[in-house]
Amino acid sequence: MQNKVIEVLKTIYDPEIPVDIYELGLVYMIDVNDENFVTITMTLTSPSCPVAETLPPEVEEKVAAIPTVNGAKVEITWDPPWDKSMMSQEAMLELGFL
Repeated sequence: MQNKVIEVLKTIYDPEIPVDIYELGLVYMIDVNDENFVTITMTLTSPSCPVAETLPPEVEEKVAAIPTVNGAKVEITWDPPWDKSMMSQEAMLELGFL
């Protein structure tokens, strides 16, 4: 189940950065309970991120649409604060950091 969730997260992009939210390192934790309800703990690139109102509901909607998922909730956290060291090597390469 977790791999299916990750596949979906890799289709969601921060509109300011051409890298998906998973490779960008915005997703801190994915929890799937016994009833296949998914809770995603994630952050944004900054507290003033322009998609702060729209990105979490988009993530919830797309993850909840996975056929075996019985609902999804996004919890936003600012601890630890996001920085570019949290990006995957793929994201760093895509953005020219490697």
